[in-house]
Amino acid sequence: MNKLVIVESPSKSKTIEQYLGKEYQVLSSKGHIRDLAINGVGGLGLDIDNGFEPRYEVIKEKKKVVSDLIKAVHKSDEVYLATDPDREGEAISWHLKETLDIGNRPTKRVIFNEITRDRVLEAFNHPRDIDYNLVSSQETRRILDRIIGFKLSKLLQNKIKSKSAGRVQSATLKLIVDREKEIEAFVPEEYWKVTAKFDGFDAELTKYQNAKIELSSEAQTNDLVNTLGDTYTVADINVRSRKRDPRLPFTTSSLQQEASNKLNFSSKKTMLIAQRLYEGIDLASETVGLITYMRTDSSRLSDTFSYPAIRYIEDTYGKDYKGYIKKGKQGPNVQDAHEAIRPTNVRRRPDDIKNFLSRDEYNLYKLIYLRTLASLMKAATIEVTDIELTNHDALFKASAQQLIFDGYLKVYTYDTVPTSVLPELTIGQALTANDLERIQNFTTPPPRYTEARLIKEMEDQGIGRPSTYSQTISTLKKRKYVTTKEKKFIPSDQGRLTIEKLDEFFNQIVSVDYTARMERVLDDISDGDLSRTKIITQFYNSFIPMVERANKQMEKVAPKFTGEDCPECGHKMVFRQSRYGTFEACSNFPTCKYIKTNDKDKPKPKTTGVTCPKCGKGEIVERVARKGKNKGKTFYACNNFPKCKHILPGKPTGETCPDCGNLLVENNNGDIVCADTKECGYTR
Repeated sequence: MNKLVIVESPSKSKTIEQYLGKEYQVLSSKGHIRDLAINGVGGLGLDIDNGFEPRYEVIKEKKKVVSDLIKAVHKSDEVYLATDPDREGEAISWHLKETLDIGNRPTKRVIFNEITRDRVLEAFNHPRDIDYNLVSSQETRRILDRIIGFKLSKLLQNKIKSKSAGRVQSATLKLIVDREKEIEAFVPEEYWKVTAKFDGFDAELTKYQNAKIELSSEAQTNDLVNTLGDTYTVADINVRSRKRDPRLPFTTSSLQQEASNKLNFSSKKTMLIAQRLYEGIDLASETVGLITYMRTDSSRLSDTFSYPAIRYIEDTYGKDYKGYIKKGKQGPNVQDAHEAIRPTNVRRRPDDIKNFLSRDEYNLYKLIYLRTLASLMKAATIEVTDIELTNHDALFKASAQQLIFDGYLKVYTYDTVPTSVLPELTIGQALTANDLERIQNFTTPPPRYTEARLIKEMEDQGIGRPSTYSQTISTLKKRKYVTTKEKKFIPSDQGRLTIEKLDEFFNQIVSVDYTARMERVLDDISDGDLSRTKIITQFYNSFIPMVERANKQMEKVAPKFTGEDCPECGHKMVFRQSRYGTFEACSNFPTCKYIKTNDKDKPKPKTTGVTCPKCGKGEIVERVARKGKNKGKTFYACNNFPKCKHILPGKPTGETCPDCGNLLVENNNGDIVCADTKECGYTR
C-alpha cells in the first residue's frame, strides 16, 4: 500500500521519513494552506446570516503546494495527517482533509510530542480521528480575531492613522501603556537607611522601640542617631538551613523568559531555534528531534523520561543528588495538553553534540537540557546566619549565607548563590562601630516591561496562549506602537493614542479581563462544552454597535502639514506614515499622488548578481538601512521595489539549499542558512 504522511515543515518531513517504511511518502504543507476569504460583508469571509459560517480559500502562495499534495493523495491508498500537536495543528489537519480531494481513502490523525523513532512509530501505531472540538475552538479564535482585527483596524486607520488592532495585541499594548502612565504619575518618597559598619561586616537598622523603622527625612534620621551610644551588644545569633528548590521544567513562556534573561535572545529568536531543535538535527548517524514540542503551558514530565533521567543523575552525580518527580504547574490557564519542553534523550548531552549545532542552537539546547535535568535533582542547601545587635532602643541586623550543598546547582550553573561570612561572635559581646552611615534614598516607580517581564505578565493575566506571545510582541514593534530603551518597552505616541481611543470606545474588548475570559471560553469549546456559533453570535451582536458608535463619535486626527506646497497641484504637503516610516506627500491624495523623494541622499545599491527568488525579474542588491532601529546596517533586497518587497535574511553565498533548493545566505551570526527561514530552516 502507498501511504501518504503530511506534516507542516519540510525539515520535519525529512526527519520523519527516515523512521517509516518504504511504503510511506512524507510531504509538507509548509504550514497553513487556506484561510478565511476576504469577501462577504466587511470582507470578513463569513456568512453572517447563516450562523457565521466561514468561507475558506486556498492561500495564494500555497496553490502549488496544494496541487502537489492533491497529486500525491491520488497516488495513495491511505493518508496520515501529522501536523503539530496543538489546536492550530488540529485545524491545519482538518483544512488538509477538506481541501485535498481525499475522498473515501482512510484518513487518520497522528500526533507526537517529540520527533524520535520510538515516539513517531508509536504514534503511527495509535492513530485517531480529527478532534472537531479542537478544530472548532481554533476556528472560533480565528473568526473572532478576524472580526476584531478587520473592524478595528479599518476604523483606526481611518480615524487616527494607526495600522492595526487586535484582541491579544491591544490588550498587551494596554499593559505597556498603563505601566507608562503609572511611571509618569509616580511621586518619589524620601526614605533613609542607617548602617553600622564593623570590622568584616555591616549591620542595618531595622527596628526602633520594637517597631519597624521608617525614616522619611534627614532631621528624623539625625534625631534617632543622636539617641545611640558607642556600644553595640550582640543580642541574638541564629543559624538556620534554607532549601532552594529547583525550578520546574520549561513551558513556552518560561523558556522565552529564561532565554531572554540568560542568553539575551528575543522571544522570536528563541522560538525559531526551538522549532529547529524540535523538528530534527542531523547528527551524522541519524536525524533526530532534540527537544519535545516547544508550544506548551505544562511543566509536567512523563514517567518514561523521568525515571531514566533520575537513574542517569544517580549514576553521574551520586545518589545524594537524586531528586524526585514533581507535579506540573496547575492553574486556570494551564491546558496541560502535553509535556514540558525537555530533551528527547537525557543521555544526549549538549557537549557531546556541540559540533552538530550552531552556537545559538547549542546554547538553547544546553539551557533546556540542564533546566530539565536540574528539575529532577535535590534542592540546594544554604546556611543562613542572622545576627541582631542592640544599641539602646535600636535593633540592627546583619546576615550572611553560605552554600553547604549545591544540589541542582551542580548542573544549573545559570543560577548562583552569593556567599558571605560573619566573624565569630557570642551573645552578649560588646562591639564598637567604625562608622555609622546615613544614606538618603527615594522610592522608585514600577519598572518598564522587558520582553521577559512582559511575557510573564501575559501568562499571569491569561492574555493569549504560549504560541502567541512572540508574534504579539513582534507585531507591536512592527507597527511602531512601542520602542525599546535599554531593552525595556516604551509606548510610542501612536501606541498611546491607539489605547486611548480603544479605551474610550472598546474598553470591554481590549481589557485584560475580557481577553483572559475569552481564552477560557475557547478552552470550553475545545472540551465540547460551548457552541462556536453561540459565542460568535453573542460577540458580534455586542461588538458591532460599539464600532458604529465609534465611527460616529471618534474624532479624526488631522494630518500634520510640512509647510510646503505640492509642486504638481499646489495643495499643502503633509506628513504620512507607512510601514517604512514617515514620508511627505500631497494632501490631495488620491487625486494627486505626488510623494517627495530624496534620491540625491540615497547611496547606490551594490549588485550581487543574484536573481530575486521571489519575483524572478529583479536582482538582489546590497543596501544600507537609512532609518529605524537598523539604520546603518547592511541588508539584501530585490531592486524591483516596490513591485517586489523581498528581503533575504543574509548575504547570498551563491549556493543552493540541499533541502529545498532555495538560496543559501550567511546571516549576522556567520551561520549559513536557507533563505526560506520560515518554511525550511536549514542551517550549517
